[in-house]
Amino acid sequence: MAKRDYYEVLGVGKSANADEVKKAFRKAAIEHHPDRGGNEEKFKELNEAYEVLSNPDKRKRYDQFGHAGVGSSAASDGGNPYAGFGGQGQNINFDFGDLGLGDIFSSFFGGGQGPQQGGRRRGQDINTGTEITFEQAIFGTEIAVRYGAQIECHHCKGSTVEPGHQMKDCSECAGHGQINHNVRTVFGVIRQAVVCPTCQGAGKVPEKKCTVCGGSGTQYKYRDLNIKVPAGIEDASTIRLRGQGNALAGAESGDLFVDIRVKPHKHFTREGDLILSEEHVGMVPATLGTEIEVETVDGPVRMKIPAGTQSGTDFKLSGHGVSHIKRIPGASGRGAHIVTVIVDTPTKLTRGQRDLLEHF
Repeated sequence: MAKRDYYEVLGVGKSANADEVKKAFRKAAIEHHPDRGGNEEKFKELNEAYEVLSNPDKRKRYDQFGHAGVGSSAASDGGNPYAGFGGQGQNINFDFGDLGLGDIFSSFFGGGQGPQQGGRRRGQDINTGTEITFEQAIFGTEIAVRYGAQIECHHCKGSTVEPGHQMKDCSECAGHGQINHNVRTVFGVIRQAVVCPTCQGAGKVPEKKCTVCGGSGTQYKYRDLNIKVPAGIEDASTIRLRGQGNALAGAESGDLFVDIRVKPHKHFTREGDLILSEEHVGMVPATLGTEIEVETVDGPVRMKIPAGTQSGTDFKLSGHGVSHIKRIPGASGRGAHIVTVIVDTPTKLTRGQRDLLEHF
């Protein structure tokens, strides 16, 4: 479905000033806020429109290029833009940023979780981090990550028992996995069944503990994994790899969370699906018109500068921006590269140059 005009969403005209935009947003946001029984989709649309129209630079580009000038907003789609990505249980969590939508979506994505999940025993989740280049974030990459984790003991294969020996009933709980525990409350003593601390609910203990892991079933090792990073990933995103965290004897392993940091680029900045850069031209070429070579992530591109171009004018190079992680219907696979032209005014003139300018 095509996006609505942002001015129409907020109910203001294109000549509305910053205060009028803010007042319109506040009024509509109160009406449609989900906590007040409003329409959640309408509220997300309002947030997206206000994010653009309240920012002078974004508003200028929107007025000039429309929605393509401000990039796509994954947050406004109301879903995880990385959902279903990757194999081997690899998922990605997305940081919605300062759009006012964090509370709505915070329950959609899990962070690091403890050893218990839904009543089931599982190993602990662990975190690590890695850094990629600006270009790797734009086009996607595969990186190797080394991290330390508890893995299955190679000697006992996670059974906790020394090879050649058997498991036996736990003497603490008589093989039941639970023991009764008396709890004193204001209503009297309550008898409560709790997990046996000796066998951790398994009901069995080794006749002889593994001589390598001491009966834990795991040992600490460094692991090397290759991780697929999707094209268009943003700085501070987190990739989740299921089952690659700490192992736990007799239970499923935890998850590994890899925090992705994107190195800044010396020429480009990023804004959503847009890449932004500046190019300087002289006063005379800007006045008469010219053609310049612009550096993009795809290599040099020739761009025409029309006669009379003013300093601060934006030009759009379609298809040279960031890959859309979640494709918008009717949109191309990548955003745009916005080039802001800065016209350099000479500060030191010879007498002859000054005379020519005065004559002009």
